[in-house]
Amino acid sequence: MMTLRALIAFLVLAAPAGAATCRDMEFETTPYTVCEVSADQDLRIFHADAAGAVLGSFGRVDAQLQPEGKKLQFAMNAGMYHPDRGPVGLLVTNGHEQHRIITAEGPGNFGLLPNGVFCIREGRFAVIESRRFKTRPPSCRFATQSGPMLVIDAALHPRFLPDSDSRYIRNGVGVSADGNTAYFVVSGRAVNFYDFGRLFKDGLKTPNALYFDGKISRLYAPELGRDDFGFQMGPIVGLVVDGE
Repeated sequence: MMTLRALIAFLVLAAPAGAATCRDMEFETTPYTVCEVSADQDLRIFHADAAGAVLGSFGRVDAQLQPEGKKLQFAMNAGMYHPDRGPVGLLVTNGHEQHRIITAEGPGNFGLLPNGVFCIREGRFAVIESRRFKTRPPSCRFATQSGPMLVIDAALHPRFLPDSDSRYIRNGVGVSADGNTAYFVVSGRAVNFYDFGRLFKDGLKTPNALYFDGKISRLYAPELGRDDFGFQMGPIVGLVVDGE
C-alpha cells in the first residue's frame, strides 16, 4: 500500500507541466500547505468579470478561463476586502489599476503598518512595503495590497508577539530573494502572526512576506484534493494552465 508521503510525491511528479507544486509540510510541529509558483508561469490575480461582477469563487474564476482553453491549477484568496467584496487597498489586474493604494494607518490587520503589496511583474515576483511601493511604483501586471507584512527585509514585523493568543487559520505569500519563486501558504491549524511570520522567515527563507487573511483563508489545490468551501471572496490569486 502506498504511504501518504509516497502518494504526495507521486502526485507532484504526475502534475502537468507548468503546474504549481503544492505540498504539506510541518514547521515547529505546526502543519502548513505550501504551493510554489515560478515567475515564468502564468500567475494572475482575479476579481471581477468584464461586466464588473465580482467573481468571488474558485469555480467562477475557472469558468471565466474556459473560453481561453485554460483552467486553474492552484488558487487562494489574496487580500482583504469590504463587505461588497471590493478591495481594501491597491488592486491591479491586467496592468490596469482597479483601486488605489492605501498607506494610512488604520484599524484591523490591514492598517497594522507596515503593510505591503504582492506584485507580479514581467519575469519576477515581489512583496514590497506599501509606502515604498507608492514612492517608486514598479510596473505590475497584477498586484494586490494586504496587511500586515509578515517579514520585512528578513526581519519579522516589529509588532508581532510570540505569546499572542490571537490565533486563526491564516494564509499569505512570501517571495524568494531572487524574485523567481512565490510561496503561497495556508496554515493547517490556528496560528498567531509571530508563528506564521517565522514560517516564512525561517522555514521558507523568504526575505519579504505578506499576510493575506485569516478565518476565511481558502485554498484550491486539486493535486492535494483541496477545493475549500466557504463565503464568497474578494481578490483571488491563481495559476493558469492549459485546459484539458
